[in-house]
Amino acid sequence: MSKLAGKVAVVTGASKGIGAAIAKGLAKEGAAVVVNYASSKAGAEAVVAAITAAGGRAVAVQGDVSDAAQAQGLIEAAVKQFGKLDVLVNNSGVYEFAALEEITEAHYRRLFDVNVLGVLLASQAASKHLGEGGTIINISSAITHVHTPSAAVYAGTKGALNAVSGVLANELAPRKIRVNTVSPGFVVTEGTHTAGVVGSDMETSLVAQTPLGRAGQPDDIAGVVAFLASDDARWLTGEVITASGGIR
Repeated sequence: MSKLAGKVAVVTGASKGIGAAIAKGLAKEGAAVVVNYASSKAGAEAVVAAITAAGGRAVAVQGDVSDAAQAQGLIEAAVKQFGKLDVLVNNSGVYEFAALEEITEAHYRRLFDVNVLGVLLASQAASKHLGEGGTIINISSAITHVHTPSAAVYAGTKGALNAVSGVLANELAPRKIRVNTVSPGFVVTEGTHTAGVVGSDMETSLVAQTPLGRAGQPDDIAGVVAFLASDDARWLTGEVITASGGIR
């Protein structure tokens, strides 16, 4: 039997990359999935089409999670469509590097608004509907301990996210809602292509530091998320699982 049969999941930022792989992975395990997107409607609809073609259930819902009303609307749309909510995956994030002399207030606020405030707002909205056995899974980054140059703001958002996750795990535990974090290492996605990491000396260096000897793929992260969303992880909360091929 599928691990997530009968469950309903919302995946934020699921129109491409890791988020798209997570949405497909959860659907493959039997969950009905809300594929959230901020701007790429076509990307989200392509993910939905792939899920439904494979026999799964999914809908695309637009919403900027850094806006409280839109974050709440996203969760309400999920409940209206599928009748309940069991899993929230906070994957939405801005992946953008800037050296110290290039950091601006706009850069800082854009990253923290989406990567941290967005997680808080989506989790706040979801917590009103999650019952016993519900789970929140936050997508962080191994960059918090790899300390990549020019990533001060991005790494700062993910360090904050790790702290937020630990607090929420304790705060929601009395309601039997689990909160865990997945911390990917270097993963080949549209974002890492756009940022110029793929094909660069940085990629070569990161792969060289990775004991398993390759770059990560979105499916490598999706499998870990599907495990955390399932009852197999019923005794896990407040954990940060580093999915990085061994890079530390």
